[in-house]
Amino acid sequence: MSDNKIILKAEDLDGYLTAEDMSDLKNLEVMFKETMKFFDPLNEEKIIEGYDKLGHEMQKICSKHPAIKVYSFVTEEGAHAECSRVISKLRDVRTDHQEFMYYSQRAYEMLFRMAYTDQHSDKKGHIVVKTPVNFPVQNYAVHKIPDIDYKIENSAICVMLRGALLPSMIMSKEIQEYSSHDYKTPFALFKISRNDTKNEADMEYIMDLNKSFFNLEQLDGKDLIFADPMNATGGSLVTVVKYLQSQGVKPKSIAFFNTISTFKGSIRVTRALENCTCYTLWMDPVMNEKAYIMPGLGDAGDRLNGCDTKDAPRNMIQLIADYGHNISGLYKSQLYEIEKIVLG
Repeated sequence: MSDNKIILKAEDLDGYLTAEDMSDLKNLEVMFKETMKFFDPLNEEKIIEGYDKLGHEMQKICSKHPAIKVYSFVTEEGAHAECSRVISKLRDVRTDHQEFMYYSQRAYEMLFRMAYTDQHSDKKGHIVVKTPVNFPVQNYAVHKIPDIDYKIENSAICVMLRGALLPSMIMSKEIQEYSSHDYKTPFALFKISRNDTKNEADMEYIMDLNKSFFNLEQLDGKDLIFADPMNATGGSLVTVVKYLQSQGVKPKSIAFFNTISTFKGSIRVTRALENCTCYTLWMDPVMNEKAYIMPGLGDAGDRLNGCDTKDAPRNMIQLIADYGHNISGLYKSQLYEIEKIVLG
């Protein structure tokens, strides 16, 4: 810790990996390198064959780790086409900023369903809705939804800036919509970054407490939710949670929601953090030496929020303003909670 910054090093994470984990990771790396041979020149038939083998291998590996929930591995087969289409749009270099935001929202709605509403054992609640039809009398409709208050109304949202802001707001909005009490989650905002001069093997994760906003009392005993588009190494999440624990915060549970994650990152966080579950829409096999996911989807923060200039990075309020009126109106309850914690 220096200059009010918390630093976690890669070697602090590797102790959570077993010999079996390392063997599994090596096998995935070998399989992916074999598939990469057909990227240039492009051989689609061989690439399809390679990824098919990788998918079966990752499913086999993940079956050994019940705290890692991969959408296409645990949901019914009929949902897999939607998942593949959403991920393919998020990956595509041709997907622009607005489309990327749209498909990110789709992704997090799917993740929420997987984690909270797909269990048919939940008892049902009812929503009575007043409709715009008022002749011959005012009309009402009734809709059943799962009663999941007990799962969601102890939640607090933890935002690991920057790309995590919008996904975190989406998760909070889903919680509010499914809560029978209009529950609005508290927020905690953490300024954390990776040292980009480092490689994956010696990476450092740096949390700047001077630029973070949180209330420890709002987090103690809570079900902490982290929504980050990508989980490559797991280092940022471990850094934040270990710091909170050092300050006396005892989470009831931790849920980590990712659009794309690697097996290495997922296994690290579920081993390092007690009662932690990783929910991911898609599992990618490997990272490169710079700790970027492959095949990945690029810098999700930049694709969601646009790029900052090096000399003038935006603060949280500026970033929210840049989302525009439509986003601000849709997530007004979430923005109010964020403003309370940022502005005091």
